[in-house]
Amino acid sequence: MDWNEEKDFLGKEILELLYDANMIDTWYKSKPEGWNLISGLWSPLYINLRNLGSYPHILERIGYALGKLIKEECKDIDRIIGIASAGVPIATAISLSSKIPMCYTRKIEGIKNIKDFQKNISQYGQHKLVEGIIENGDNIALVDDLVTKLDSKLIAQEQLHLEVSNRSLEVRSNYIIVILDREQGAGDLAKIHNINLISLIPFTSKGIYWLKDKLSKIEYEIIIDYLKNTEKYQDKDLQQKLTNMKKE
Repeated sequence: MDWNEEKDFLGKEILELLYDANMIDTWYKSKPEGWNLISGLWSPLYINLRNLGSYPHILERIGYALGKLIKEECKDIDRIIGIASAGVPIATAISLSSKIPMCYTRKIEGIKNIKDFQKNISQYGQHKLVEGIIENGDNIALVDDLVTKLDSKLIAQEQLHLEVSNRSLEVRSNYIIVILDREQGAGDLAKIHNINLISLIPFTSKGIYWLKDKLSKIEYEIIIDYLKNTEKYQDKDLQQKLTNMKKE
């Protein structure tokens, strides 16, 4: 099969593995009040991939899939950087599978967006912002678990820029690789910042349809509508109706 066919095959396989491992959850299944995401959006769907390290068979498959994705869709990547903390085991898996060297960003507590970072980074002192070996001229891809908005990725990119500046290096870093893109605005923001955002699983356009047989009819219909009309579901009255729906 060609890469596009293999990519969809791998994406569907991995998405089903994530669902079966309870890393994809719905309000109807387990949390009637839904979730308030870091992005500020309310969601009837929660995707938490931070337990990937507890499922080595899934992580290994992801390492292969994203390694192949980088080879097929990115140009001459010399190094990958895992975004702390969920992106670190993913970058490790890619590195082991594809032999691409990896580094990782350090977690900076209390920083939620790029403005916070720019305002407070001077207080971080002499600590490294990125751990690992970076060489002059490297073409670097940032790696993370998923994307809703783009704030954490822009922070990681800024960490990299400051780190290589401190080391008197010049690198390129126009690629961000994620397992799953919720397709709720990150792609448009990436274009504004001249970033190539590449995902294995575009959730709104493909992923939710791959999960249809796993979800109940009401879950599937609500999540489809939510992904297409996210702002509609920020209404508190509608959120309460969904909460009551679970209680009926």
